[in-house]
Amino acid sequence: MTALVLPPFVRLGGGALNDLPDALQQAGLKAPFIITDPFMASGGVLERVRGILEQAGYTMRAFTETVPDPTVACVNAALAALRDGQHDCVIGLGGGSPIDTAKMVAVLARHDTTPSGLKVPHIQNTPGLPVIAIPTTAGTGSEATRVTVITDEVSDEKMLCMGPAYQPHIAIVDYELTLTMPRRLTADTGTDALTHALEAWVSKKASPFTDALALTAMQRIWKWLPVACEEPGNREARAAVMQGAFEAGMAFSNASVALVHGMSRPIGAHFHVPHGLSNAMLLPEITAWSLSGAPERYAMAARVMGIAEAGASDAAAGEALVVGLRRRNREIGVPTPKEHGLDVARWDNLLPLMAEQALASGSPANNPRVPTAQDIVALYHRVWAA
Repeated sequence: MTALVLPPFVRLGGGALNDLPDALQQAGLKAPFIITDPFMASGGVLERVRGILEQAGYTMRAFTETVPDPTVACVNAALAALRDGQHDCVIGLGGGSPIDTAKMVAVLARHDTTPSGLKVPHIQNTPGLPVIAIPTTAGTGSEATRVTVITDEVSDEKMLCMGPAYQPHIAIVDYELTLTMPRRLTADTGTDALTHALEAWVSKKASPFTDALALTAMQRIWKWLPVACEEPGNREARAAVMQGAFEAGMAFSNASVALVHGMSRPIGAHFHVPHGLSNAMLLPEITAWSLSGAPERYAMAARVMGIAEAGASDAAAGEALVVGLRRRNREIGVPTPKEHGLDVARWDNLLPLMAEQALASGSPANNPRVPTAQDIVALYHRVWAA
């Protein structure tokens, strides 16, 4: 049996943001609290949302101080702001960080606990306030997932929290909100989405349902991400990458991610590398190491993305996939950890802890080839030397 968790209300396509009041009414929600970041607040997006809501008769309050890789302190500040009013739902507006913050705040609003008390292996089934996710980047897929990641700033641990309670009740997926994304952010978040799709496809928890979404997402993102990077105003490319990210989000939320994400979170926690970028740094070498665990699956991915010919052997297609991922990183300017300026001594010193944290997240256990802590340390060294 396959158990699926999906957002019950979705508005998808250009101009979907204008449907926000109708979606709230359909879900019976009347008093939204918005969680966003300073960029959304100063760039006009928040005011646009405010105008759409007020024109429909809604009043709203907002917390605008979310931070990248949202911290426990940030979550607590947003929760305090929400409790200053009377709200029946939480809107996450922005990239993955505001949406992840909104998910955690929505749960804490109804449950007397802490983010550390909710991290995996705990599964949060009992819901909090309904969450409305409005992504302004095409990558995290957080609008479709039952996952949030909160950083413990004291221990530098990225805490993975999972369960149906974090599944957004409404997803507003409007590619027009991504038209002004800069190239670096487009590349990193798009590669994050590609990683979601590939890891969902090879995950030990994959199902026919997630397979269909993952394959479509890989094909869509691989074709259109370079176009979105080079031609930011290309609406067809932006729409394709946004839809691919949404599909990949649904896929990995129900099939889980694997080793790339397990190793990526400690890099973000200790070195503050953006999540999509750390995934991109890891993806080629982790894929190369993992090939032997699912050669047929990796080969199919290469064929679907057009990296390998339809008649290529599984071994040849798998090797072509790794070559293609390395080439794509060069094309979109993904640096190695060394090129990004990370300190090698600190990197080496932290590797045992990073390996321990990667394994503790549970994601590496879903990988086709399951690593030991020693394997993960060796892979971190390999990624540094790439």
